[in-house]
Amino acid sequence: MWYVYILRSIAHPAQRYIGLTDDIDRRLPEHNSGQSPHTSKFRPWKLDVIIGFAEKSKAVAFERYLKSGSGFAFSKKHF
Repeated sequence: MWYVYILRSIAHPAQRYIGLTDDIDRRLPEHNSGQSPHTSKFRPWKLDVIIGFAEKSKAVAFERYLKSGSGFAFSKKHF
Protein backbone atom coordinates (compact mmCIF):
# COMPACT_ATOMS: atom_id res chain seq x y z
CA MET A 1 0.00 0.00 0.00
CA TRP A 2 0.97 3.60 -0.61
CA TYR A 3 -0.28 6.39 1.60
CA VAL A 4 -0.87 10.08 1.03
CA TYR A 5 -0.91 11.81 4.39
CA ILE A 6 -1.51 15.23 5.83
CA LEU A 7 0.33 16.25 8.97
CA ARG A 8 -0.68 19.11 11.23
CA SER A 9 1.80 20.83 13.52
CA ILE A 10 0.84 20.53 17.18
CA ALA A 11 2.77 23.68 18.12
CA HIS A 12 1.59 25.68 15.06
CA PRO A 13 -1.83 24.25 14.04
CA ALA A 14 -2.08 26.41 10.91
CA GLN A 15 0.95 24.58 9.46
CA ARG A 16 0.23 21.47 7.41
CA TYR A 17 2.38 19.12 5.37
CA ILE A 18 1.30 16.76 2.59
CA GLY A 19 3.43 13.69 1.94
CA LEU A 20 3.62 10.23 0.40
CA THR A 21 5.02 6.99 1.87
CA ASP A 22 4.74 3.24 1.81
CA ASP A 23 5.38 3.00 5.57
CA ILE A 24 3.34 5.47 7.61
CA ASP A 25 4.49 3.97 10.94
CA ARG A 26 8.10 4.85 10.05
CA ARG A 27 7.44 8.21 8.42
CA LEU A 28 5.75 10.11 11.27
CA PRO A 29 8.64 9.51 13.72
CA GLU A 30 11.05 10.68 11.00
CA HIS A 31 9.17 13.97 10.71
CA ASN A 32 9.04 14.39 14.49
CA SER A 33 12.75 13.67 14.95
CA GLY A 34 13.74 16.39 12.46
CA GLN A 35 14.97 14.09 9.67
CA SER A 36 12.93 15.99 7.07
CA PRO A 37 14.15 19.54 6.42
CA HIS A 38 10.68 20.57 5.21
CA THR A 39 9.00 19.72 8.52
CA SER A 40 11.71 20.16 11.16
CA LYS A 41 10.82 23.81 11.86
CA PHE A 42 7.25 23.13 13.03
CA ARG A 43 7.71 19.97 15.13
CA PRO A 44 5.99 18.07 16.65
CA TRP A 45 3.50 16.77 14.09
CA LYS A 46 0.37 14.63 14.29
CA LEU A 47 -1.34 12.70 11.54
CA ASP A 48 -4.47 14.51 10.38
CA VAL A 49 -5.44 12.43 7.31
CA ILE A 50 -4.21 9.14 5.82
CA ILE A 51 -5.48 7.87 2.46
CA GLY A 52 -4.32 4.48 1.19
CA PHE A 53 -3.79 3.46 -2.44
CA ALA A 54 -3.01 0.05 -3.89
CA GLU A 55 -1.15 1.60 -6.83
CA LYS A 56 1.81 3.94 -6.37
CA SER A 57 0.95 5.90 -9.52
CA LYS A 58 -2.47 6.84 -8.13
CA ALA A 59 -0.97 7.88 -4.79
CA VAL A 60 1.63 10.04 -6.56
CA ALA A 61 -1.06 11.68 -8.69
CA PHE A 62 -3.26 12.40 -5.66
CA GLU A 63 -0.35 13.85 -3.68
CA ARG A 64 0.54 16.07 -6.63
CA TYR A 65 -3.10 17.20 -6.84
CA LEU A 66 -3.25 18.05 -3.12
CA LYS A 67 -0.09 20.15 -3.51
CA SER A 68 -1.63 22.11 -6.41
CA GLY A 69 -3.65 25.27 -5.84
CA SER A 70 -7.08 23.69 -6.28
CA GLY A 71 -6.04 20.54 -4.40
CA PHE A 72 -4.75 22.57 -1.47
CA ALA A 73 -8.08 24.43 -1.33
CA PHE A 74 -9.92 21.09 -1.51
CA SER A 75 -7.90 19.61 1.34
CA LYS A 76 -8.41 22.67 3.56
CA LYS A 77 -12.16 22.55 2.98
CA HIS A 78 -12.68 18.81 3.37
CA PHE A 79 -9.91 17.73 5.74
